[in-house]
Amino acid sequence: MDPYSAEGELINIHSAFHQGQYQQVIDFDTSSLSPENEVAARVLVQRARIALGQAEDVLADVQDETDEPEFAAVAALAQSALGQTEDAVEAIEELARTAADNQTVQVLGGIVLQAAEKSDEALALLSKHSGSLDAIALIIQIHLQQNRTDLALKEAAAARRWAQDSLLVNFAESWVGLRLGGEKYQQAFYVFEELAQAPATSSLLTLVSQAVCELHLGRVEEAQGALEQALQKQPDYADAIANLLVLTVITGKDATELTRYADATVLLRTVLHPPSRTPLLPERLASLESVVFANN
Repeated sequence: MDPYSAEGELINIHSAFHQGQYQQVIDFDTSSLSPENEVAARVLVQRARIALGQAEDVLADVQDETDEPEFAAVAALAQSALGQTEDAVEAIEELARTAADNQTVQVLGGIVLQAAEKSDEALALLSKHSGSLDAIALIIQIHLQQNRTDLALKEAAAARRWAQDSLLVNFAESWVGLRLGGEKYQQAFYVFEELAQAPATSSLLTLVSQAVCELHLGRVEEAQGALEQALQKQPDYADAIANLLVLTVITGKDATELTRYADATVLLRTVLHPPSRTPLLPERLASLESVVFANN
């Protein structure tokens, strides 16, 4: 049984991770998990810690376990997050030679390679997956960053045929929908708004994703409300500030107040060109989509 499926015992921690509820992932009680799922759960916890800026601690925690491919991949992801790009890529390329059939190596390796602008290598490694929705979601994001919406749409449609109720497929279809436009904007909004406004699933990620959809739909006040909700949770959240700046500029309002959070130019550069210290994660796409809106 797929541990991430609706009947699998990792469904809750896996969903929490992709919803951006990173602290919930870290706090998840894994004591009752079956032995075969313990490593996968630990990988999700370490990825959540990296997403919360704890890459140095993660690297220290797994340094004695890198003989296992899963934790060697985690270490490489932490290195990538810390800007140690050359070391991270070297580690992943070695893992790709020795453990390419490992799902964690495929997904985390794909993240590291794409962050290093090695898209072809990332896609080659990810293509070795055997029904991994995490790998498919990352493939879709890479195709979108390559402006190959056609390929992203093809991947999403194929995944929908065999993963009817998957959260990741819903996300992937929404990412593609934000590129396709039209009625797809509203469909993407429904996905993110439902998660953002429910206390059990609300997170910085889902709030910013909702706001991006609102921007595409021309609902500026609603977008601002969602972004302000995100900033109430974390006043220095860069993706929320960057999207709020986009909103402020396109509505002709004074953006001076935003400078109390951070320098606007640096924030926009982070969104347009994520630095090597920020690994490419599926959850980053929502903020990147705001640039598409701003440039239309």
